[in-house]
Amino acid sequence: MLALAGWGATLWTQFLWYESVGFRGVLVTRLLTQVGLFVLTAALTTAVVWSGLWLAWRHRPIYAPSTPEQAALDRYRSALDPIRRLVFNAGPVVLGLFAGTAAAAQWQTVLLFLNRRPFGEVDPHHNMDVGFFVFSLPFWQMLISFGTLVLGLSLIGALLTHYIYGGIQLQTGSRGQRTTTAARIHLAVLLGLLLVVRAAGYWVERYTLSMTQHERITGMTYTDVNALLPTRSILAVAALLCAAFFIATIWSRSWRLPIISLVGLLVVALVLGGAYPSLVQQFRVRPSEAQLEAPYIQRAIDSTLTAYDLDDAEMIDYDAETEAESGQLRSDADTIPGIRIVDPSVVSPTFRQLQGVRNYYQFPEALDVDSYEVDGETVDTVIAVRELNLEGISEGQRNWVNDHTVYTHGFGVVAGYGNRRSPEGEPIFYERNIPPVGGLGDYEPRIYFGESSPEYSIVGAPEDQAPRELDYPASGQDTGEVRNTYDGDGGVAIGNVVRRAAYAVKYRQIEIMLSDSVNSESRMLEVREPRDRVERVAPWLRLDGNPYPAVVDGRVKWIVDGYTVSDRYPYSQMEELGEVTLDSLQSGASNVTSIGGGEVNYIRNSVKATVDAYDGSIELYAWDEEDPLLQAWSAAFDNTVQPLSEIDGQLMDHLRYPEDMFKVQREILSRYHVQDAGSFFTGQDFWAVSEDPSVGGESPPDIPPHYLSVAMPGQEEPTFSLTTTYIPRGNQRQNLTGYLAVDADAGATAGERREGYGQMRMLVLPRDTTVRGPGQFQNDINSSDANSDAFSQTLSQFLNLNRSSDSTVRLGNLLTLPVGGGLLYVEPVYVQAQGNNAYPLQRIVVVAFGNDLAWSDTLDGALDELFGGDSGATAGDAGDSGPTEDGSGEEGSGEDDGSGQGSGEVDQDALAQALADIESAYEDGQAALAESDWEAYGQAQERLREAIDRAVEADPSGGSVSVDGGDEDAATQTEEP
Repeated sequence: MLALAGWGATLWTQFLWYESVGFRGVLVTRLLTQVGLFVLTAALTTAVVWSGLWLAWRHRPIYAPSTPEQAALDRYRSALDPIRRLVFNAGPVVLGLFAGTAAAAQWQTVLLFLNRRPFGEVDPHHNMDVGFFVFSLPFWQMLISFGTLVLGLSLIGALLTHYIYGGIQLQTGSRGQRTTTAARIHLAVLLGLLLVVRAAGYWVERYTLSMTQHERITGMTYTDVNALLPTRSILAVAALLCAAFFIATIWSRSWRLPIISLVGLLVVALVLGGAYPSLVQQFRVRPSEAQLEAPYIQRAIDSTLTAYDLDDAEMIDYDAETEAESGQLRSDADTIPGIRIVDPSVVSPTFRQLQGVRNYYQFPEALDVDSYEVDGETVDTVIAVRELNLEGISEGQRNWVNDHTVYTHGFGVVAGYGNRRSPEGEPIFYERNIPPVGGLGDYEPRIYFGESSPEYSIVGAPEDQAPRELDYPASGQDTGEVRNTYDGDGGVAIGNVVRRAAYAVKYRQIEIMLSDSVNSESRMLEVREPRDRVERVAPWLRLDGNPYPAVVDGRVKWIVDGYTVSDRYPYSQMEELGEVTLDSLQSGASNVTSIGGGEVNYIRNSVKATVDAYDGSIELYAWDEEDPLLQAWSAAFDNTVQPLSEIDGQLMDHLRYPEDMFKVQREILSRYHVQDAGSFFTGQDFWAVSEDPSVGGESPPDIPPHYLSVAMPGQEEPTFSLTTTYIPRGNQRQNLTGYLAVDADAGATAGERREGYGQMRMLVLPRDTTVRGPGQFQNDINSSDANSDAFSQTLSQFLNLNRSSDSTVRLGNLLTLPVGGGLLYVEPVYVQAQGNNAYPLQRIVVVAFGNDLAWSDTLDGALDELFGGDSGATAGDAGDSGPTEDGSGEEGSGEDDGSGQGSGEVDQDALAQALADIESAYEDGQAALAESDWEAYGQAQERLREAIDRAVEADPSGGSVSVDGGDEDAATQTEEP
């Protein structure tokens, strides 16, 4: 009863959830399809197996033959007879339940078949529309498997029953017969039907050969077309003839001919299905393999490029310049200012320390990259949502009420310039603080649905009830915090006792029923992670592993890219989805997850989904309306996907080319950029995605693609793009061989994608041009003796000194840009001190062009040093110099200790006063904290920050100054708005 109650509560609350988000039809359609398949399959399986048992028993011999064999079976008959009804009824039912469960799992196959659409493209061999392979073929294979299973089970049951009750004898009876007439007819019919199904299986296998994986390609090869394909046709005909011989046994009364035909079928299957193709491959194909396989390789190339949406990929021969000259970047003056030097996968601890405000807030390990208009200019942005972190609450405050009704949401977004940093090496925030202030305007800052939201929260209250939820901390309040009551439409209303009881059973927490915090206006917020929400309403989609937030129309919305995939596209290269999308970012950041495993050979970014961070509302938009898979699913789940025309301009402005789609495509292009069958056969020009050299280890994961504003050859101005690099495949030299960029900017026009969006451009470097690959560039950094005007030691000395001290050197993202007629590497380097409150600060930027390498405290300075004192362009961080020898942020002279901060003359009096002020401000802050005087605490923190700045100025060689906080819930304070 308890299990049944739990199942019922889960099903009902699931229905309530789907109803609350407006996707009840998805659940109903899926359940009806699954239930229908289960009932139909279970009933058919039960009926066929039961009828086989019943017929065998009903037509048993009245008297068992008098043979030693039958005498030995008497004890089995005696044991079976008392429970025969139970066995004959329960056995088929149990088998039917198993078969029904397996069939219910095929609901997607059935729905796709019922809503199939033509692709408008034909298989190059069978001349059939690709839609047959994608939609119909899996359905027919499912039916064949089901028929084989049911008839096989019925045959086994009939054989056992006939044998036990004397219808079949291994020893010849008195009449010289081994089977009764009834047994012979029964078994002949079952075997005949089973062979008919097997014939259908052989015929269908003719089409599945188009998805066969081979060493070089997916699809049919010369041997498949000229040996295996005819064999499958012959075997299908042979199986039908064999079935006819078994049916003829009803009249011939002899098993000899059908048994001979069955043995012949097995021999033909072994010879024609195994030996003959091997002989053709060995003696016909191998001596002239390149010539014979060429047309099939070309089929695979063409089909693969179409299936992965790479038909229009542009290949550009790029004879990269390798000599850095003065003024070389002048023609790229629009690109250089937008180069992102803030690494979103490194600066999360910096965001947490500077903008975390309290320990019960957190930022993801990997932040996101977007572009926003700030002060009339579009800037590449590093952005993050300040989410709730229940683990940051002290143990004494952890209880059911606080966890589920008080601490319910995060607050606001934090955004910083991607191309600038402060003189101290920190990000420069243009959207910051609580309440939020900055360049993004007014928006709803409360984050009830996010990547780190609690499992569930109960929110809402009557208007006359005092707010219970902690909204945000604030000085000047009696309690040091502002309270709030949720007034959105998100979640499920649980005002009545029945619903509360259902959720109490579901979560096994009686507090939902008994707590005074739950009232008539309460709402249950659950399934709060954006990917989970989209996955529930669109279970037919594969979802990108990295959803990202955007401030759109006054709301924070999570954007999730959805993909339709198939493994049935003929001749298209099969790839393991989880493997080709794995990179160092996914390996190192918990908030970047896998798209999921499984083999695919067709993919489209067919859907853009949004999840509102305040009310959890979900919107699905058709992004590739020509995708037949999307059309089929839209027909199956009517009115769930909105047309592209419904996307407003603000949302369109933040839609971008998705990372996982790009990672799949870059893997395909590592081989299929070779579009000549002869060259493809040799494989000499195959590439590999560059490994991430900043990770280290013997087998580092692939380097992640990077969003950058770049101008590829032929483009007049830089475009927000997604980029990656290639090196030779195998253990060859690791120089750069190719560079790939896709136009990732969808534009800002409502209901219309920008022309050029999704255009792939690949730069192919000539073999006689040597450009260092990412791994070689990283090795050069570690051993470089390059000097910088901003520092007195070499680059390797700077890195080694910081690594040997109480600091950690963290290498930022390695960016590659096609500028100056060549390829420019840019890598920021961070230094992080030891301690719980330490965070990485950007100290230098390393750049390389051709064989030349340079570094400085800013990108602008590094580029000038690289290009003979004047790069010809100005980087975004020009004027953002960090502390140098004189501690002023300007270039100075003197010795440097490798910390990135100069070692100029120490002003002892000023330093002593500053240290005294630091101690005083710290003590005042702790006293104010103990009294919960948040205004005084904020003032003390301002004094503390000002005193630290004076101490650094007084002693430029002193490195950083840190003061341990006393309260774990009092994180570094930000400026008051």
